Amino acid sequence: MTVPASAPTVNGVPLHPLLVHFAVVFIVLAVVLSIAAVVWPAARRRLGFLVPLVALVATALTPITTNAGEALADTKKHINPVLAQHIDLGHEMIWWIAPLFVATLAFWAVHDFRSGEGDGLHGGRRIAGWVLSVVIVALAVGSAIWVYRIGDTGAQSVWLY
Repeated sequence: MTVPASAPTVNGVPLHPLLVHFAVVFIVLAVVLSIAAVVWPAARRRLGFLVPLVALVATALTPITTNAGEALADTKKHINPVLAQHIDLGHEMIWWIAPLFVATLAFWAVHDFRSGEGDGLHGGRRIAGWVLSVVIVALAVGSAIWVYRIGDTGAQSVWLY
């Protein structure tokens, strides 16, 4: 099978399925690390800025991957209903992972790991820490569900049609 010249490829393989693996790994890693940082103080201290950094990479990979997917979809003569759903879900992933990045960055800033006072929050910072914790867990769970749904519909569109 050859891919039309309009779809970006690497050694003849469409770029989208290659990028998907990087995006999925970083999204899942961002989910796991962000939840660990919220619920486990020792992990929070050890992970520090790594959590928002991983979420940033996941956020950056998301539109790159969806753009490569759009280019691949443009080569198709027929878009089946499952592929259409996959495309729609893929475009919505950014609405989960970008806010997760922002929330983890804010969580890191509130805890101010550089000063060594990461767990001793008082007053408004303590409330902000709790609110951000709830938001992070919700966004992380949503991101995990969304990336699963995208992958499931993508696999179905390839194997069932």
